[in-house]
Amino acid sequence: MGNTDSKLNFRKAVVQLTQKNQKIDNNDEQFWEQFWQAHQTTLEDVFALVTPSEIRQIRNDNPANLATLCYKAVEKLAQAVDSSCRTQAEQQCVLNCVRLLVRILPYIFEDDKWRDFFWSSLPASQQQEAGNHTPTVPLAQSLLNAICDLLFCPDFTVTATRRAGPEKAEELANIDSCEYIWEAGVGFAQSPPHNANMERRRTELLKLLLTCFSEPMYRTPAQSEEPNKWIAYFTSADNRHALPLFTSFLNTVCSYDPVGFGVPYNHLLFADTTEPLVEACLQLLIVTLDHDMVVQQQQQQQQLAHTAGGMLVTPYDESGCGDNLFINYLSRVHRDEDFHFVLKGITRLLNNPLVQNYLPNSTKRLHCHQELLILFWKICDYNKKFLYFVLKSSDVLDILIPILYHLNYSRADQSRVGLMHIGVFILLLLSGERNFGVRLNKAYSATVPMDIPVFTGTHADLLITVFHKIIATGHQRLQPLFDCLLTILVNVSPYLKTLSMVASVKLLHLLEAFSTPWFLLSAPSNHHLVFFLLEIFNNIIQYQFDGNSNLVYTIIRKRHVFHAMANLPTDMAGISKCLSGRKAGGKFNLPRVPQRKQAVSSQELPSAHAADDYVEEEDEDEEEEADVEAHMSAAVDKLTIAEEDLESETESHERSQLGDAQPDAGIVLTAQPAEPGTLKASLLDTPDIGQMTEREQAHPTDKAEMSPVSTPRGGNDGDSKSSSPTFSRDDQTRLSVAHRASIRMVPTDGDRWAPTPEWIVSWRSKLPLQTIMRLLQVLVPQVEKICIDKGLTDESEILKFLQHGTLVGLLPVPHPILIRKYQANSGTTAWFRTYIWGVIYLRNIEPAIWYDTEVKLFEIQRV
Repeated sequence: MGNTDSKLNFRKAVVQLTQKNQKIDNNDEQFWEQFWQAHQTTLEDVFALVTPSEIRQIRNDNPANLATLCYKAVEKLAQAVDSSCRTQAEQQCVLNCVRLLVRILPYIFEDDKWRDFFWSSLPASQQQEAGNHTPTVPLAQSLLNAICDLLFCPDFTVTATRRAGPEKAEELANIDSCEYIWEAGVGFAQSPPHNANMERRRTELLKLLLTCFSEPMYRTPAQSEEPNKWIAYFTSADNRHALPLFTSFLNTVCSYDPVGFGVPYNHLLFADTTEPLVEACLQLLIVTLDHDMVVQQQQQQQQLAHTAGGMLVTPYDESGCGDNLFINYLSRVHRDEDFHFVLKGITRLLNNPLVQNYLPNSTKRLHCHQELLILFWKICDYNKKFLYFVLKSSDVLDILIPILYHLNYSRADQSRVGLMHIGVFILLLLSGERNFGVRLNKAYSATVPMDIPVFTGTHADLLITVFHKIIATGHQRLQPLFDCLLTILVNVSPYLKTLSMVASVKLLHLLEAFSTPWFLLSAPSNHHLVFFLLEIFNNIIQYQFDGNSNLVYTIIRKRHVFHAMANLPTDMAGISKCLSGRKAGGKFNLPRVPQRKQAVSSQELPSAHAADDYVEEEDEDEEEEADVEAHMSAAVDKLTIAEEDLESETESHERSQLGDAQPDAGIVLTAQPAEPGTLKASLLDTPDIGQMTEREQAHPTDKAEMSPVSTPRGGNDGDSKSSSPTFSRDDQTRLSVAHRASIRMVPTDGDRWAPTPEWIVSWRSKLPLQTIMRLLQVLVPQVEKICIDKGLTDESEILKFLQHGTLVGLLPVPHPILIRKYQANSGTTAWFRTYIWGVIYLRNIEPAIWYDTEVKLFEIQRV
């Protein structure tokens, strides 16, 4: 009953603050005490009792009242630190102040006039009253100091290490917080006892920290590169708790095991206070590690030097922002046992949503995979020794599988485009290292439920199959990622020892789709995708021919695709004909490539999948049975049907080989579009692949260095690409994808881009077809002869022949292996900052801290 009365007093006090031109005296302690004394309001209560309109009203009509409220709340926290926060009343007072500040701060940040309020000195009148004539510490620093002290407060947020004698109670101001790190792990060996109440209090203080750091949400993307003073101070040497805070955050995240002892449904029986703490630590880690002042200063200096005609100008006072100690500490972790602890922790949490068991919903499911992926990215970025440790063993596959799971599951959901990007960026970073390609050769056993064809093969087959699914059936907003996806495959292709028939068919289908004349001629950069795919084939043929009979066989079967590319029309009449092959309704299906029909014994090779005659018949049957009007926009071309037949046949072929020995892996989650009304945060444009990567030879030798790198290289059209300005293919056209895996293009209303004969000639002559054409020239006659001599109708004999064949001395001189390594750039830095804060905005919903505030860094949209 008493608590209800105190809540009523709290509510009345809030109303009193809003009354116009009524300034409350800052010495009226009885009034101000109503906000934090003698009541227990939860964070949800505070959000209900203090409405957004009231906070804005106080800010605009009674700014003095809001200023005093903030001063008083911070003062209460500082007093609690001075008295070591030992009594129950003091602890409740601290929590009430924290909850009130979490509610108020976003509304202070959203008003430009209040932006520097926390960084200004105390008003002169208050300084005089305090008898202090020296400049005072800014309010923000007092607040951060108090929060950091309270995070290591014995009997409040950490368990006290009891001492005998007069030193029994330590003063909070003198405490050595390194003795009170929250979890064992990096730099700390003891594992303190868990206390649910203390974990709740830590979480509340961390929520306030996160709210303090959220000021960039209220800046436009162009302003987001300005230094964040809150994070700069928090991660500087001025914060004496910087090291124990960093290790506490990292160890709390990496030691968390959501399954525990594995008791089914334990998460439904007991409240888990650790999960909210882990999520808060994780979000604070990625936010603080994103604030790299040194890199930001260098990037801004380069931009200013560029605009100032070569003069180097310092963008702001460097003395104002020191080194980020969180980044410093992270980059200096070097022990293998620490790397093992961090990697195991991240993979344990990333693989949590993939765990299968017989009791539905019996295991706790985490939802922090986006933050985990960002943290993994940051650690790899700042600590190269960790990256090499990850790639040293097959542990990297424990990162790969959950990334591919999330990519596959999220591909149709436009609210998860950011998750798709971070997953692809991590794979791009990993693919720049040789060891990643080598590790992909490990056999894959299907333990994760994914809606992909069943296959027997390696992790490389899984990678290719999922990438094909993303390109063929993903959301149209993923089109800027196509370059990245194919670059990853190019990087790993020289090391792939054997591809399954499923993966080989997928690669050829991508080439067949992207090399279709109307697609090549529909946008100025579409041909880059073909260069990437040809480079993949060349790498495998030149460096891994022996084990890849499936791919060689598929190339031979689809040889017409390569011949069609070599004979792409370059005259205006031919170009017009290519571009006119379109369907009604503004959507275009891939046209058929004309193919000469001959007897199986001479030209057509036996197929494990479907004969082309069968494809034609099925196509005709569909046309006869279906209503032409209703099916016009979804008319299925030969390529689409063939692809589905290939998929279903290869799947049944693999199943028959497995002999149905595999147990059911559980319910397969299919990719679904976003639920209507789902909130999503807007993202910045993805930088062009030329900006994101730099090319280097995998094994530079004297001979390779002497020869020009650009010789028989696929994608070496990249020379013109890297020098050209960044453009998005969305400017000209956008791809959307039909459900039957046929890639379609929807022109925008803007000016259409028109290809010219000179443009086609400029890149067609550079198509790296020599190796593949030589392979076809040598092997096609041999395979046809075997078919005729032995009357073969089964592919297995041909595959056996190809397995024992060799092209040594028959192919062109092997080209040097070129790897496109990820390189940091201002575009991805800005993209990550927007993405990080978008994730944090959407994940903090109980209560929704930033909801209904005027965020400028991104837009919140409903699907």
